[in-house]
Amino acid sequence: MNAKSLAPSLVEHDEPVEAERGTASDAVFYGVLRGLESQAFVPGQRLVEADLSAAFKVSRNSVREGLQRLVAEGVVELLKHKGAVIRTLGFQDTMDVLDVAELMTGLLVRAAARNHTDTALAGMLRQSLRDLSRADEARDSLAFTLARRQFYRALLYLAHNRELRRLFPTIHMPIVYAQHRLPLLQQIRLRDYERIAAAVLAGKAEDAEALGREHVQTVRKCIHESYAKLNGA
Repeated sequence: MNAKSLAPSLVEHDEPVEAERGTASDAVFYGVLRGLESQAFVPGQRLVEADLSAAFKVSRNSVREGLQRLVAEGVVELLKHKGAVIRTLGFQDTMDVLDVAELMTGLLVRAAARNHTDTALAGMLRQSLRDLSRADEARDSLAFTLARRQFYRALLYLAHNRELRRLFPTIHMPIVYAQHRLPLLQQIRLRDYERIAAAVLAGKAEDAEALGREHVQTVRKCIHESYAKLNGA
């Protein structure tokens, strides 16, 4: 896969969030994460410094810095004779990630519901739902991915919790979704996001938390069933 051909899909179709504005190494760090979501990068793929440098228009030193951050976050691993490779999660690793995601998602939507009266951010959340619905109708997976990111961004800002904003993006959900691109999951997300948003916007913190955790539980069940079928269990 030629990184030069990936540059438009990684850069032109998305406006970086506030945390992504910064150094050249940020372009590599967040670019690889966005690439996982948009299927420009896949788990197990080798990341070549020269290709990344061309794709993101940054120096090789900046690429190395970005890769070091990805290694520290557990998204990339350094393998002997291969170099930097996007991490592949084993089944138990995936279940572990989802265990953490369940608790964090519940906490996130509960906190967001407590601040539902912020008109601007509530509008951002509603707009993300409209964008998700349009993307689903158009069967536009990239647009759906971007709208999903906007949905979580709105929740993170509504939560008014800096620690959540710092920690939530470090959960390895981009790798999980990149490895498990099950058609049913998009329908589940759209349905669950609508229910979660309704509870958040109504200020029902306990309901929102229950729905947030239930959503991740459903994702876990789908992945577990898919894994069992593939392995004849």
